[in-house]
Amino acid sequence: MSGITIQPVRTRRERRLFLTFPWRIYRDDPLWVPPLLPERARRIDPRRGVFFRRGEAEFFIAWRDGEPVGTICAAEDRATNERNGRRDCMIGFFECIDDYRVAEAMFQHAARWAAQRDLNALYGPFNLDYEDSYGVLIEGRDRPPAIFCGHTPPYYQGFFERFGFQPARGDNLAYAIELDDTTPAARRLFRLADRVRARGRFTIREADMDHWDEEIDRIHYLLNVSLAHLPDHIGWRRDALAAMLEPFRQIVDPELVLFAEVDGKAVGWLPGIPNLNEVFIHVDGLRHPWDYVKLWWYMRRQPECLAVKSVLVLPEYWGTGVSVLLFAEMGRRAKAKGYKWLDLSLTSEDNPNTPVLAERMGAQLYKRYRVYRLAL
Repeated sequence: MSGITIQPVRTRRERRLFLTFPWRIYRDDPLWVPPLLPERARRIDPRRGVFFRRGEAEFFIAWRDGEPVGTICAAEDRATNERNGRRDCMIGFFECIDDYRVAEAMFQHAARWAAQRDLNALYGPFNLDYEDSYGVLIEGRDRPPAIFCGHTPPYYQGFFERFGFQPARGDNLAYAIELDDTTPAARRLFRLADRVRARGRFTIREADMDHWDEEIDRIHYLLNVSLAHLPDHIGWRRDALAAMLEPFRQIVDPELVLFAEVDGKAVGWLPGIPNLNEVFIHVDGLRHPWDYVKLWWYMRRQPECLAVKSVLVLPEYWGTGVSVLLFAEMGRRAKAKGYKWLDLSLTSEDNPNTPVLAERMGAQLYKRYRVYRLAL
């Protein structure tokens, strides 16, 4: 196809090229936050990557006239497919020059890879991770993404949809809340929280870092029960959750990781983590030794944004005000620690609760992402 060939990644040099290809796409984009290369290298390594405990993946580079022009990954998540009764082929690490013919060639190659394994749909983009930098950015190019959110060129949406991909579910949304307790929305939030607190039913506590494994167990249960109602929900494996949270164990402020309890049982969870993308945007993916010096320097600074990546409440406690209580407490603590705004991401349009709660608190929608599916 127009001199385009799709070749698997086999050598160490090709693996390095696969990982660094995004710099060719985004080098002049001030909103792009480069991924950390050591983490990405670990993720695609079958010996070290968590994904390979439950599936297989293959990585490809698109070439034209001896030059790399795109990358894509095709993967089979056997454990998730079996659990959900599907035959999906996950695609990810999709990067492409602004030429639809290149995207078309890569999509066709992924479709052939899937057919050889009796898979019946392409699903993504996910970079071997259902929570980190997934989907295609549809709206919101006025500021860099918060941690665990991605950034893609405007033309990616057209490439996916021209090939025939359809939205797999409701879009995923990112909201911003300015930490200003003088606004009408903030005053209303604190009044509601005071009423809930006065009932004496719920206790809010911070994370207990001395009992990390037990906290992971609670989070794992809350994730899989609280989100089970969502269409296309992919249940979490405990090992994958623990691996994702482990890097934050040393940097998270336990006073900003909140649990709501009833009689000692965790019924809600609201984690706030520093928006490390305010650091990572300056360190060029740790491609060079001197980037570690920049990492040390910028890690000394207080981020302006506290990222709230999940709002979990057990279904039997919906409508009780516990989420309002959690948000009010988080806002109070974050403002006292010097944060300027909260990022709430990502929440699904299919979630009947979180978008409504965010808007009632005065949050502004600032990014929209889309995950696609193509039946084969």
